[in-house]
Amino acid sequence: MVLRRSGAAPRRGTPADLLAVGLANPGAEYAGTRHNVGGDAIEIAAARHGASLKTEPRQRARLAEISVAGTKVAIAVPTTFMNESGAALPPLLQRTGIEDPRSIVVIHDELDLEPGRLQLKVGGGIAGHNGLRSIASALKTQDFCRIRIGIGRPPGRGAGASFVLSRPRGDEAALLAIARERAADALEAIASDGIDAAMGTFNVRG
Repeated sequence: MVLRRSGAAPRRGTPADLLAVGLANPGAEYAGTRHNVGGDAIEIAAARHGASLKTEPRQRARLAEISVAGTKVAIAVPTTFMNESGAALPPLLQRTGIEDPRSIVVIHDELDLEPGRLQLKVGGGIAGHNGLRSIASALKTQDFCRIRIGIGRPPGRGAGASFVLSRPRGDEAALLAIARERAADALEAIASDGIDAAMGTFNVRG
């Protein structure tokens, strides 16, 4: 499936080969929470390449452009709240000229993976993740690439919402710090080698 930008509006900005979107809630209140690990991975990727994420009101995102092995990568963190992440996608696609959903990488937290585990995939369901639901609705497809960062499930019957919006501690915090770095590694691998090769590398359990 190929995405088509709505209407005949011309592309704005620099074309990109890949668009990576890290999901997070905005504001200091949510900084460092489990739900924000995707946005944190984008921050790490920007810092590695000497880039600075700048707020772009038209795109409803903080945005930068980096180059990985000759691949131009637009990296973004929506400035909307998580549940409205998809609002950033149409203007980001217009700006970057990207149409193929396999050229879109969404980095997000995943309750169904144990803390610190990383898994890459193309397409699939949304497993109740409201940020993914919003993006799939905006794109009208679920066939985009994902970098899933495991955060595990709350102990007992704890509420998922309060769990994802809280900050990890101790060993779990250390595991997620490593996972954020590995998510940035995975993004670079996708850019340099393609999603299939990256899945072969990062989906192997150690």
